[in-house]
Amino acid sequence: MGEKRPNSNASNGRTQKKKFKINSGFLDPGTSGIYATCSRRKERLAAQELGQLFEEKFQEMYKEELTKDDDSDEENIDELSIEDQIKQELSELHEKNKPTSKSHDNNKKKEPLQFIDLDCECVIFCKTRSPIVPEEFVAKIIEDLASPDNMEKRTRYIAKLTPITYSCNATMEQLILLAQRILAPHFHGEHSEDGLKFAVEVTRRNFNTIPKMDIINQVVKEVTEKGKLNHKVDLKNYDKLVLVECFKNNIGMSVVSGDYLTKYRKYNVQQIYEAKFNDNSEEKDAQNATNK
Repeated sequence: MGEKRPNSNASNGRTQKKKFKINSGFLDPGTSGIYATCSRRKERLAAQELGQLFEEKFQEMYKEELTKDDDSDEENIDELSIEDQIKQELSELHEKNKPTSKSHDNNKKKEPLQFIDLDCECVIFCKTRSPIVPEEFVAKIIEDLASPDNMEKRTRYIAKLTPITYSCNATMEQLILLAQRILAPHFHGEHSEDGLKFAVEVTRRNFNTIPKMDIINQVVKEVTEKGKLNHKVDLKNYDKLVLVECFKNNIGMSVVSGDYLTKYRKYNVQQIYEAKFNDNSEEKDAQNATNK
């Protein structure tokens, strides 16, 4: 028999890109994460390219948290006696040989980024866990992609990103509780006297449980605490935008700043690229005209 052909990537000294698994299923209540729209029939390719971008930004943004976790693990090991360390290693080996055991499942480290197959055309979802804060995470990614200093196109299939702080079951009672939780840090407490301008954007996919206007009206009531606060609805020049994503049995919510519309084109990655490249082309044309 012929010899096994060596891996071309390994022989060239290149490291292979991390592959991201896609798990199937509905979105559970209490889920945080990021919706992304993408090209038709390119959902898996979109998840792969977005996974690479997310992983890179995760390592960059949460480096301190990751370092603290590593240091904590090392300190715990150092505090153990030689005998206890041996016992711990034997215990870990024993659990590895019992992949179906409950203790193994409970001890298994949960990934901070996990793609979920929604079985929905042109839409993918990445579930996030601590320390990731979806709004901050997506805002930083969009800011970097929109920077005129960064002219490299990082994605081919991704269109729009939408962060979800938290989610609930698709009932009006749960929606009210979700709204109270998500809106308070942005509109209540120290922000109660600010008189912010806001809007509500609702997206529904495979969802008909609650009418769209009922969702909007309920969110407005929660923002203004039924008219007690000075916040006003402004659909064009808002300070804050409440994003509500409804999918099947799940309702997700987050709050973004006015830059979402005015500067970052509703977090549409393709439109951000197009605008940036057009601006760069116009600038070059202007410079060439000046030099003539």
